[in-house]
Amino acid sequence: MNFRSDNTAGAAPEIIAAITRANDGAATSYGGDAITARLTEKVSALFEKDVAVFPVATGTAANALSLATLTPPYGAIFCHENAHINVDECGAPEFFAGAKLVPLRGDAAKLSPAAIQARLGYHIRGDVHHTQPAAISITQATELGTVYTRAEVEALSRFAKANAMALHMDGARFANAIASLGCKPADITWKAGVEALSLGFTKNGAVAAEAVVFFDSARASDFAFRRKRAGHLISKMRFASAQIEAMLEGNLWLKLAAHANAAAQRLAGGLKPLPGFTIVAPVEANEVFVKLPSESAMKALESAGAKFYLWEPVTDGRPLIRLVCSFATTGAEIEAFLKHCHQP
Repeated sequence: MNFRSDNTAGAAPEIIAAITRANDGAATSYGGDAITARLTEKVSALFEKDVAVFPVATGTAANALSLATLTPPYGAIFCHENAHINVDECGAPEFFAGAKLVPLRGDAAKLSPAAIQARLGYHIRGDVHHTQPAAISITQATELGTVYTRAEVEALSRFAKANAMALHMDGARFANAIASLGCKPADITWKAGVEALSLGFTKNGAVAAEAVVFFDSARASDFAFRRKRAGHLISKMRFASAQIEAMLEGNLWLKLAAHANAAAQRLAGGLKPLPGFTIVAPVEANEVFVKLPSESAMKALESAGAKFYLWEPVTDGRPLIRLVCSFATTGAEIEAFLKHCHQP
């Protein structure tokens, strides 16, 4: 009953097989291999547009280095206050970009043009005393497991363009968002105005494989140098690239994400009717946020072997926990967890 994170799951069998195939013989290092060379074509086909793609090992590297590429060191990056770049990356985006994160509030962990507009008065363009508006970063799916619609992304893109800012998307759970929306990856990225995407695979069953995708190659002119300078140019890159290639083969990435999403729906469906259990955010991807009846109920679940994340400090006697499903979550795990929730 491990619902602490989709990072706790192992790797999908297809990914291990791809790594094994990539291990056959020697290959040019630092991305000069044949597998990495194929990625540009395959990711471009996925997004129906010529793109620049750069494998990296971690989501933090993907976010920090893409934002550093989009943002000058005197820039301001607007994000939700719960954004991973603001809460969980130890200042990496600010370290690599030199820019300032500006965290804002928003319902369901989403940013809105109105929230950013209300803050722009503190970042007057041309005033040397102020950091300059440079980028907006959104998370898809969000930190509360909700999903931006195309209309919401387009609204943010229009606002960004009107204010000379770039739009970045943290897609650590991008596959879950696409599986939820049922749209094409292009529809919710460059067609909606996104300029750079941190495309995540590790949470979806890969082993340390992420990618930065620029939808305008000119934007990526110095990214390769930033990646090397930051220590994220992988010497045996073929192993990361092989995982990404395997994920795209036969839409494996979407099949794995759809399984995780369906597991979250099943879990949420079992929790909703239980007295004292309150689901606090729409379940649109693979995460369920639920308030428990009491701290004793949380301790009982922990004693039964359930693993989850306490989302925030307990202030009202009712813990808010996060339950995350993965490609490997089983029906048996869900039923066992729900069984213990039924018990007093």
